[in-house]
Amino acid sequence: MNLAPSSIEYDSAAGRLSPLGDLLELLRYRDLLQMMVINIIKIRYKRSALGVLWSLLNPLLNMAVLSIAFSNLFRVSLTDYPIYVLSGLIAWNFFSQTTTFAMNAVVWGGHLLKRIYLPRTIFCVASIGHGLVNLGLALLPLLGIVLLLRHSVYVTWLFLPVAVLLLSMFALGVALLVSALAVFFTDVVDIYQVLLQAAFFLTPVMYPKDILPAQYGWITRFNPMYHLLELFRAPIYDGRLPEPLTLLVAVGSAVGALLVGWWIYTRKAEEFVYRI
Repeated sequence: MNLAPSSIEYDSAAGRLSPLGDLLELLRYRDLLQMMVINIIKIRYKRSALGVLWSLLNPLLNMAVLSIAFSNLFRVSLTDYPIYVLSGLIAWNFFSQTTTFAMNAVVWGGHLLKRIYLPRTIFCVASIGHGLVNLGLALLPLLGIVLLLRHSVYVTWLFLPVAVLLLSMFALGVALLVSALAVFFTDVVDIYQVLLQAAFFLTPVMYPKDILPAQYGWITRFNPMYHLLELFRAPIYDGRLPEPLTLLVAVGSAVGALLVGWWIYTRKAEEFVYRI
């Protein structure tokens, strides 16, 4: 594996890369990107007694707690509640964990930008790659619960790659945006955690959307994570493809977030070495 590009020193006099230029640089450094994803996984599980097994147990434990707490409350409107909540948690955890990890990687690990040249978006993209590995592992216990409860495994599961792709695009866009803000305003790191917690309860992850009063219907209509989560959960839980409007909003949210986040991040990236 040729890692020669990683030894190039940072040149502060180099011209600012365009968003497209940074994408091309990212492709050029794809071997390094792959190594970063593998390294993140190794570091995360190096001192863990459970290792990769924790990626399987974590969503199951959260599902168990929520099922005990809320299954009776929603038993009329939701059958096989553990499947409903676990599929929602997997999608939500992917978004929250990747965006948080990316922001911390840029803020606390961005000192590397002062020492060597790296594509500016590589930290955020590597975080998404790491999150995709965890998401793939989390699907195993989900499938186990589906089989255990004798819930049907629908052919609509084949739609999941599309749902994951759009969710990844949206998460990357948000990760780039909040990372850029956090470099200039460190309070964003703490504020984002509060916003994530609020967004979790405003998104129908553990409860059906119908439970919200009619006057609060705008919460789901204008919540991009609701539409992206439905893309992931509907094929698993209901055995149906998402509604066209849901798909349209999800595509618009994913593409819009990625374009805005990538543009802002790459526009400000050359200032990071003076801020970190």
